[in-house]
Amino acid sequence: TEFVMSNTPQVNKLHYDFNKYAFEGRFVSYYWQLKEVLAQNPSSVLEVGVGDGVFGNFIKQNTNIFYSSVDVAEDLRPDVVGNILKLPFADKSFDVVCAFEVLEHLPFEDFDHALAELTRVARSHVVISLPHFGPMFSFSLKIPFLPNLQFAIRLPLHKKHIFNGQHYWEIGKRGYPISIIRSKLSASGEIDRDFVPFNSSYHHFFVLKILCKC
Repeated sequence: TEFVMSNTPQVNKLHYDFNKYAFEGRFVSYYWQLKEVLAQNPSSVLEVGVGDGVFGNFIKQNTNIFYSSVDVAEDLRPDVVGNILKLPFADKSFDVVCAFEVLEHLPFEDFDHALAELTRVARSHVVISLPHFGPMFSFSLKIPFLPNLQFAIRLPLHKKHIFNGQHYWEIGKRGYPISIIRSKLSASGEIDRDFVPFNSSYHHFFVLKILCKC
């Protein structure tokens, strides 16, 4: 899923061709996107960044949830063309607002501004995922009639991030520790969930509960 801070998309629709964009871990990520959003029992959902449409199409075709999308790329056919730094919606317009693999497409100095916009238009929760760099050591054991045993640990490798035309930064790269992300999120709400799926170790999920500003 992609979104950029300017009015010029970083990629066109061809970027989402199955043979170029899809891989097993990405579909694991789609599962967790849907699971975490649906767990909030929302009546309405805003997706910031359309991507290949897998998440949005499932919501529209298989639930009664009101779904809307916003993206800067017109060729992705979002419901609304707009910028994450100035979302064209009133405060608390949607129960849940989500942005999957989106914020890394902005310079890191815009993270707080973008997060403030996500939380502004959300009534209940903000669900996001971010790329988390670093090799993983993982172990999985399945014994018949017993729960699956899984263990994973990320090996620290503080590599310097180099802009590749899309990602300005990634968690785990030099200068972008997970502690900074958690601190920024905690300043905007309460982190309900913070995890990396076992079979999609590049995608780090956060479920942020919006605190009442009464």
